[in-house]
Amino acid sequence: FQVFNSKTAELLSHHQVEIKQEFPREGWVEQDPKEILQSVYECIEKTCEKLGQLNIDISNIKAIGVSNQRETTVVWDKLTGEPLYNAVVWLDLRTQSTVENLSKRIPGNNNFVKSKTGLPLSTYFSAVKLRWLLDNVRKVQKAVEENRALFGTIDSWLIWSLTGGVNGGVHCTDVTNASRTMLFNIHSLEWDKELCEFFGIPMEILPNVRSSSEIYGLMCLGDQSAALVGQMCFQDGQAKNTYGTGCFLLCNTGHKGSVAIAGAVIRWLRDNLGIIKTSEEIEKLAKEVGTSYGCYFVPAFSGLYAPYWEPSARGIICGLTQFTNKCHIAFAALEAVCFQTREILDAMNRDCGIPLSHLQVDGGMTSNKILMQLQADILYIPVVKPSMPETTALGAAMAAGAAEGVGVWSLEPEDLSAVTMERFEPQINAEESEIRYSTWKKAVMKSMGWVTTQSPESGKNGFLLFVIATFP
Repeated sequence: FQVFNSKTAELLSHHQVEIKQEFPREGWVEQDPKEILQSVYECIEKTCEKLGQLNIDISNIKAIGVSNQRETTVVWDKLTGEPLYNAVVWLDLRTQSTVENLSKRIPGNNNFVKSKTGLPLSTYFSAVKLRWLLDNVRKVQKAVEENRALFGTIDSWLIWSLTGGVNGGVHCTDVTNASRTMLFNIHSLEWDKELCEFFGIPMEILPNVRSSSEIYGLMCLGDQSAALVGQMCFQDGQAKNTYGTGCFLLCNTGHKGSVAIAGAVIRWLRDNLGIIKTSEEIEKLAKEVGTSYGCYFVPAFSGLYAPYWEPSARGIICGLTQFTNKCHIAFAALEAVCFQTREILDAMNRDCGIPLSHLQVDGGMTSNKILMQLQADILYIPVVKPSMPETTALGAAMAAGAAEGVGVWSLEPEDLSAVTMERFEPQINAEESEIRYSTWKKAVMKSMGWVTTQSPESGKNGFLLFVIATFP
């Protein structure tokens, strides 16, 4: 929870807590919705205590914005306020068989899902997670039958809970979150009847869709779209990248939208391989060698997302020699984040037709100077970082403060306070940048098509049949 001064955009106070992720089976990723809500209460409380110590009256807080992980799916009981299952997190893979079954029903000559939503049919988006819950969780089925169920992404769950819950809580979402469910028509800007029928989702469980900056008891904004506001990307063709758990690149395309993801790998090196104890240590390891020594790391732990959308891919480390050590692997992991950003940037430049002159960056990982320099080298354009890296929260605050009826924050370019920037210029030649990038692409191709039989995470067993024929 972060509190900003609306005149200067200065961060006055904040508090954060880490939320546990649960992995009940391979490829499954869940979080406890009540723990998420509790963490919000705790962060608000602790921040307000800190404001008190600074002699700042908390009645000065004029508006609150919500910035949330998008696509993550929650279904709860509107009569008891209890979640009916854990939140199914955006990178969860259990819905692979659901996706395969649904894709067989899309006519080849008319992909109405993609044309209405702008999204490829993928495990990533909320509709297939919701379909899985309806197919597999009796408590969810029963609540839907008895008209007690409400669906929402994390913003909806928090807003409903924070605006009264069972006592008249507001069941709403904003367009940025709705656009990631796969049930929302991005042309008409409303829930789409044909899509809901295709996925078998009852429309009465869906939240009301509102704009991102208005008063509805509480204001919300999907976190990556919020960062686009916080980086002040209000012009067509401006783009920003957020480096957090995932790595997300967005571009303001004017009145058309384009969104994508790459994956973060640092936590995996820490928790699964144990080659670093804290996320910050990776910079030290990478600095020791200053090169990956020809080692490439494709962290396709849950398949490849944009621009490939290839669920059969899995993570690989290649180019190993007897000289490769953990420092080279750490360096290759940082490079992987940068290469994935470059792939998405190339796709965006093709879509927008406006090549980027520089990339604006934010998020916790931007304090890693080696990562920022690598990003400039691999993109071969300058990377610009604001001195206040948490622009996602700032963006949510700006949208909340600018809402009609609040009006404490002006979004006019001349009123936006100048943010101090750190700039990273490319330091290698263009040819070397291209060679490294094309080798990365070679590694990506090797990661694809890895899962060939039905994998255990889809709930079925895969069998390989060997037939030995003898010929006379």
